[in-house]
Amino acid sequence: MNIPSLQSSVSPEEWQLRVELAAAYRLAAMYGWTDLVYTHISVRVPGPEHQFLINPFGMMFDEITASSLVKVDQQGNLLSESPFPVNPAGFTIHSCIHDGRLDVGCVLHTHTRAGVAVSTQKCGILPISQQSTFVIPQLAYHDYEGVALREDEKQRLQADLGSKDYLMLRNHGLLTVGRTVAEAFVGMYVFESTCQIQVSAQAGGELIMIDPKIIEAMPAVIEMASKGQAANITWSALIRKLDRTDPSYKS
Repeated sequence: MNIPSLQSSVSPEEWQLRVELAAAYRLAAMYGWTDLVYTHISVRVPGPEHQFLINPFGMMFDEITASSLVKVDQQGNLLSESPFPVNPAGFTIHSCIHDGRLDVGCVLHTHTRAGVAVSTQKCGILPISQQSTFVIPQLAYHDYEGVALREDEKQRLQADLGSKDYLMLRNHGLLTVGRTVAEAFVGMYVFESTCQIQVSAQAGGELIMIDPKIIEAMPAVIEMASKGQAANITWSALIRKLDRTDPSYKS
């Protein structure tokens, strides 16, 4: 699909965010996190206008580019020209989280098989892997209320997420938030890996649970080990990988 470049039509800051968000969509496709065209990643555009970038509804993740991303307001109204609409259900979830968490720059939501599978389990995430110890201290849950179209669900979504970075949407899927695209993406990689490991482990023998004291200490351990730069280090490596594969997301 031939979509004209918007690089000269937007601010340098917005263009950089467009490139990073397009990269996140391409990487999500690369790692198998897509559900045809039915999940979303959104990013907040700097400024007081409460504007966001999100995927045009109907494009596959592996064809999204920086210029094809659409800009919307808090209500999901299109602010940029596009032959594609915005998915109302998809933006309901994203808009309420952006509205309730001004510290959040990026929201990433998936419907992967492993993520949905664990979201159906009463136990939720089990403390059985090192990956799970990264997730559990920052994990919240939201009960399923049907397809997310109702305004009254927004307050419950905000309340359930609170100040956490990982949200399991019961019977639905996974969601991560971050100050940056890098933080949300790397968080989702760990969240998804946690679910894949749990589903695989449950097919075997008796599970070994990790000591709660270890989990309680993990946030401090992670901060000490990475000095808060783990997401940026990983994201830089992911971008190099993507550029070797297909740099067309930058257009």
